Amino acid sequence: MSAETQTLALLNTAAFLLCVSFCAYVLSILVFHLKTRRSRGGSPDGFDWHIIVPCRNEASVIGDTLRRLLGDFPQVTVWCVDDASDDGTLAELAAFADQPRVHVIRRQLPDARQGKGAALNAAWRCIEQSLPVDVDRSRVIVGVLDADSRLDPQGAVALSGRQYFGAAGVGAVQVEVRMLQCAPRRYAPATAVSRWGRLLIRLQDMEFRAPIAAMQSLRRHTGSVAMGGNGQFTRLSLLNDIAAEHGTPWHGALLEDFELGLHILLAGGRTEYCAESWVAQEALTRIGPLVRQRTRWAQGSMQCGRYLGRVLRSPRIRNSATLEIAHFLAAPWTQLLGTPIYVACLAVMIYYVDHTAGGLGGWWDSGGWGVPPLVLVFGVGPFALWGVVYRVRCEPQLSVGKALLLGVCHWLYSYAQSLAVWLAFARMVTARTDWQKTARAADPPAPSTPVRAIGRVSVPTQPNRVQPPRRSGRADGPRSIRPPRHLTHLTHLTATPTTDRPTTAHVRK
Repeated sequence: MSAETQTLALLNTAAFLLCVSFCAYVLSILVFHLKTRRSRGGSPDGFDWHIIVPCRNEASVIGDTLRRLLGDFPQVTVWCVDDASDDGTLAELAAFADQPRVHVIRRQLPDARQGKGAALNAAWRCIEQSLPVDVDRSRVIVGVLDADSRLDPQGAVALSGRQYFGAAGVGAVQVEVRMLQCAPRRYAPATAVSRWGRLLIRLQDMEFRAPIAAMQSLRRHTGSVAMGGNGQFTRLSLLNDIAAEHGTPWHGALLEDFELGLHILLAGGRTEYCAESWVAQEALTRIGPLVRQRTRWAQGSMQCGRYLGRVLRSPRIRNSATLEIAHFLAAPWTQLLGTPIYVACLAVMIYYVDHTAGGLGGWWDSGGWGVPPLVLVFGVGPFALWGVVYRVRCEPQLSVGKALLLGVCHWLYSYAQSLAVWLAFARMVTARTDWQKTARAADPPAPSTPVRAIGRVSVPTQPNRVQPPRRSGRADGPRSIRPPRHLTHLTHLTATPTTDRPTTAHVRK
């Protein structure tokens, strides 16, 4: 056998194995997804609900989000983390000065804008500080929402069910993510979008509610449900356990949500996926921001690869979960490997077409006719079928034809992820870890008046290694845990004396 023939056989074998493994994975998540059953909710009154909303230049959306949260969830306390915004976000937050359930935490440069995880850690410190020592932290639920989110009004009821926080063993729950522009009209924003933009919106909605939801359905069985950046809910006691070992609950990966989920599993917690509830977020309407977003996600996944050894050695993570996590962490590297293999196979096919007697017709008659069916089955099919699943389980008003067309577009849409993986790899090679926040659809309004935050809190000796205080059994007020110097509660819009005692004051006029 010649070297050329051996090389061709090796390429074909590698491509075939990659295709078969991918199709097998798609089939497995589809089966578990279709078998998923809905569960009943419970009473949210037995829990103390806190929601963190990171805010970096969110003036165009944060006001409406807060109004809906306060209206839909009378029992929730909202913690808005202003990450050195310069677009009028603070002026928008000042409109909630008479709301005792709204707290604002300011992060100032140069310590601000260090990533979403740092903003979440700031809020965690303040939530922990605000609670009396005798409060059962396992009954305190901390949620994370993006500033453009709409949370299901029945979300707290669903999350309180016996399958979720109603079970003592469940430490964290992720709800289904939807696109805001595909939500019911009372939630969806009235913005003008091009036809191309509407297609991107629909593809993102299908992506989260079909294949990603199916992946989470499989993870429910393996015990490896992943946390998302929006709509994640965790017991405060578990966040404190992680912080006691690592300094803070959230860490430095660009995929801080998945990283938190790994830490929860390594700490012995159980994660769940709640398909009975949802959070809707603003979809991207242009391909450039979409690729940048997926590049950040892919790089974050590559960064989380450093946890694979700990996952493999952990006695707290069962074998099925270990295999699923290893598959997820290997996915971007598999895509990097698959790209040159598929390109090489395409080049070989073009070579044979060019060198076969009779050209394209001769190649077709000599067996080339079998290539298109293989491409349809192994290439287009695993992506296109999600259009049908999306119609059956999520959007029954779609016609069969539109669902099939949407599935084919999903196949083309997947190439944006392939591009993002290569861009992420380039960033890893060049040691770039910065990221740019995705702009909202609407331009934020300029602040009408300057807003000054007065009432600086004291500085801990090691702000990045804050340990949760031990329980003393006393019920004499908040725990003495101090945020870093760059965290400021927006207590007044006029000057007030500073104090060395940390407070948890809400926004006041």
